[in-house]
Amino acid sequence: MSDSDKKQYHICVKGKVQRVWFRDKIEDLADDLGLTGYVQNQSAKDGVIVVESEDEIITHFVSFIRNIPPPIKIKSIDVSERPYSGTFSEFTIIRGEMMEELSERFDSAIYYLNNIDIKQDKMLGKQDQMVEKQNTVIGLQIETLNEIKGVRKDFQKTFTEELIEIRGEIRELRTAMIQAGYLKKADVQ
Repeated sequence: MSDSDKKQYHICVKGKVQRVWFRDKIEDLADDLGLTGYVQNQSAKDGVIVVESEDEIITHFVSFIRNIPPPIKIKSIDVSERPYSGTFSEFTIIRGEMMEELSERFDSAIYYLNNIDIKQDKMLGKQDQMVEKQNTVIGLQIETLNEIKGVRKDFQKTFTEELIEIRGEIRELRTAMIQAGYLKKADVQ
């Protein structure tokens, strides 16, 4: 790609783009797309990006920025074309004073760790509910199994009693048939 095909764009991003790893995401995407330039914080919440590449690649880059997922919250993007300079050899993050940057990172880390803790507590609560429901289901299964065992025991008892009664009736019938002469004792075993 020749330098005549390249352009430079200044992109001002307004919204919640600080302390949410916006610059890191922008740097990763710019590296993936082969862009050169930089990203840096500007004012309390906003950021500025300067990129150089072909127009089509920069359009894709801006489209990604418009659709970037939370926790980043973009209110507006102002894109302006500038003359290509060719002064950038890579894409970098321009950082502020080290102590300020570290303080911001620690503040945001505490915020996100706290959110993780809250979500874990909610998840544990849901797991407790699931375990409670599983225990209820297991209790019902045990109750059903005991009912089945009871029905089986009752059936066995009733069946055994009925069988004994039927055998007795068969004996009586044999005896009556032998006495009436319809059967011989030798024929019955």
